[in-house]
Amino acid sequence: MQSPVPFFTHSLTALSKILDKAEAHEAAKKIKPEVIPQLRLIADMLPLWRQVTIATDHAKGASARLAGLDVPSFADSETTLAELKDRIAKTLEFIATIPEAAFEGAEARSITVKAGPRELTFPAAQYYHGYAIPNFYFHMTTCYAILRANGVEIGKTDFLGA
Repeated sequence: MQSPVPFFTHSLTALSKILDKAEAHEAAKKIKPEVIPQLRLIADMLPLWRQVTIATDHAKGASARLAGLDVPSFADSETTLAELKDRIAKTLEFIATIPEAAFEGAEARSITVKAGPRELTFPAAQYYHGYAIPNFYFHMTTCYAILRANGVEIGKTDFLGA
């Protein structure tokens, strides 16, 4: 199996740059640092900070599981954009340590993940293509949408990392 690391790296780098723009918006509008991470699209949706943590969880989780490694645990205690950018950086640092060779034979693995109270088990390819990637991009897109809906000047090229 091909390493997912370059794809996660590209998208998380784009997300970090989007958060840079959110910080600039925060400063320009004199918004308190704890406000933007708590923004949501609708009341029953998770806030921005949680969208970022879940996206990073899928990137580090998929990379580790497909490489046959333990998934590192992060505290989920970020309350500012700077702390969220640090979490992205920590995720990028971790996935960068996984050598391409670690993914050889990954398609033969069975992957089990906790999803709330349930445990889900997938063949590796199904896990990656049908679970990890869709979840990663759902949360990446939601981060973008929350910020865009709240006036941060970002566009499609920011999301794509072009």
